[in-house]
Amino acid sequence: MKYLKSLILVVFMFGFTVTSAAASVPGVDQSMKKGATKGIVSVSHPLAAEVGKKILEEGGNAVDAAAAIQLSLNVVEPMMSGIGGGGFMMIYNKAEDKITMIDSREIAPKNVNPELFLDEKGKPIPFSKRHTTGKAVGVPGTLKGVETALEKYGTMELAEVINPAIKQADKGIKVNWSMAKYIDENKQKLQNNEAAASVFLLKGQPLKKGDTLVQTDLAKTFKLIQKQGSEAFYTGEIGESMIKEVQKQGGTMTAEDLENYVVKEREPVKSTYRGYEVVSAAPPSSGGLTVLQILKLMEGYDVKKMGANSPEYFHYLTEAMHLAYADRAAYMADEDFYDVPKKGLLNETYIKERRALINSNRATAEIKEGDPWRYEGKEPALESTVKEENPIGQTTHFSIIDKWGNFVSYTTTIEQVFGSGIMVPGYGFMLNNEMTDFDAAPGGVNQVEPGKRPRSSMSPTLLLKDGQPFMAIGSPGGPTIIASVAETIMNVIDHQMPIQEAILTPRIYSAGYPTVRWEPGIDQNTRLELMAKGHVFEEKPEHIGNVQAVILDNETGKMYGGADNTREGTVLGVDRFFYKSKEPKEIKEEKKGPFILKVNGAVYPYTADQMKLIDGKPYIQSDKLLLGLGLIKSEDLETYKPDKKSYLPVITVANGAGFKVEWNEEKKEILLEKDSSDYDHPDDDEDGDIITN
Repeated sequence: MKYLKSLILVVFMFGFTVTSAAASVPGVDQSMKKGATKGIVSVSHPLAAEVGKKILEEGGNAVDAAAAIQLSLNVVEPMMSGIGGGGFMMIYNKAEDKITMIDSREIAPKNVNPELFLDEKGKPIPFSKRHTTGKAVGVPGTLKGVETALEKYGTMELAEVINPAIKQADKGIKVNWSMAKYIDENKQKLQNNEAAASVFLLKGQPLKKGDTLVQTDLAKTFKLIQKQGSEAFYTGEIGESMIKEVQKQGGTMTAEDLENYVVKEREPVKSTYRGYEVVSAAPPSSGGLTVLQILKLMEGYDVKKMGANSPEYFHYLTEAMHLAYADRAAYMADEDFYDVPKKGLLNETYIKERRALINSNRATAEIKEGDPWRYEGKEPALESTVKEENPIGQTTHFSIIDKWGNFVSYTTTIEQVFGSGIMVPGYGFMLNNEMTDFDAAPGGVNQVEPGKRPRSSMSPTLLLKDGQPFMAIGSPGGPTIIASVAETIMNVIDHQMPIQEAILTPRIYSAGYPTVRWEPGIDQNTRLELMAKGHVFEEKPEHIGNVQAVILDNETGKMYGGADNTREGTVLGVDRFFYKSKEPKEIKEEKKGPFILKVNGAVYPYTADQMKLIDGKPYIQSDKLLLGLGLIKSEDLETYKPDKKSYLPVITVANGAGFKVEWNEEKKEILLEKDSSDYDHPDDDEDGDIITN
């Protein structure tokens, strides 16, 4: 359809106006005048935020506040984290000018092997079944991690910081809209466990917003910990009951496994982005390295010029994600068991080599892992194996700065919502399903092995300018964590957004070709243009992650924060600065059109008012059809000046553009097919806006 392209006379680049920053660091603009000066917290639940703020008010430091917040979250957000799980706490200790990571990730019991999740035929047991048994439960590390962090970097005792959580559990809390939603969505899972059902269901029905949730058994557990410390859990009656329940549910965990749990203090992974230092979680988390790799890949493009959430930006970002996630699957696991090519993955030559695989005009159908070991002079420990993609988990994240300039970025989890669905009877806490973070099929570096930590995506991150930390950031969301953190960082640094806008700007996630998950608010024209390049957007939007971040302007000493709205995210400054997110609008399903259009099997996102049947044949609004078939780009619309009342015959236009066309009148489906090599692109020789570093 060459005549259609002649409609486009000039390509205009859209300009982007940026408010000049009022601070020495990115993420702060002139509207943010009343920053806190005595400490700040950003948490996914207001009651846990209040606990953290109070600890800071009483003279506790960021680590003290982090411990108290984690314990409170076990009460107010029990479906996401707690003492039945694990996590990674990133700490910047101002006095020592040191960044460290407390690894309290769950550990596999000793009586397991790589075939743990295979059925009698040697096939992986479906995730829906394997994640709700005792085999899914890893040895929890959260309580030991909190206690260790307090002993090494805190100023308060565990018995002090656990007190607010005891009061919340004993007195009861009001169920908020977020908890009510998750209880309702997981009703069946909770019904299958008598102890959990007795807490979260009332006469078999999910607790609703405004109901009071009292957790007497959890309060009892916390009182035991208050008196006896972590020994009550790892060698005492709490642990004994946990082991009994895990074994009852088919697991192999023993008292010896629990007693032998060890917290590890690790050196974080580090790199740079646009002159800023980025420090993030080290293996067994894959999150930090993958965030850094995505950023390094994107550093080679003029992201600012592309513009926030433009089709061009999303195309390069999606391709960068595919490259980084392929390396993640092949090479990242517990470094205590297998070497991870940390230097090779971030080597500048390797990054350029990987970036060269990105086509500026088409989604790349086959992406394989690279060979970062060449840049370390080693061979891989194991050949990579095919990895199964599990459903997205949840988790929680919070960020803290205290008045002395100490930072904490803490991501903590029980994996899926309500974890394994198993509550320890009489003790009131949910158990994780972290064993399913291992590969179900044996053979790769992330296979199940005794005493090993499963690969994680958690990415608690700190950003530094001129050697001084200025931002703590992170998110829950399983593998989507990586995308959420990387995109928010680029929103702040490249797109120069204030932190709250950076967090609320809609995100995408794509771990591999061709599927792209997307959030409400991403423009239809953008999705159509990207689908014309071969990306496949899911039919419905879905919220991704739950970013919480805090910022310190080192020149003024003022502190700011941002919180996501997919839960009741709250930012509290000790002396000033307050923000609580509002519940996001319900995602409503689009009205179905009179027919469906599929290109290479993917349903295209046309709305009912953009589609017509005229004399029994399919027509689509002209600009939308041309965008979807790749005949124009979004930036051409100013020149094209589309008329919303103008419709084009799909069959005629698609035939003219070289598509194979099939119209099923009975099913009201029009199927278009075209090999990627057949696409006619006038700028096939262009490489996009590349920056030479």
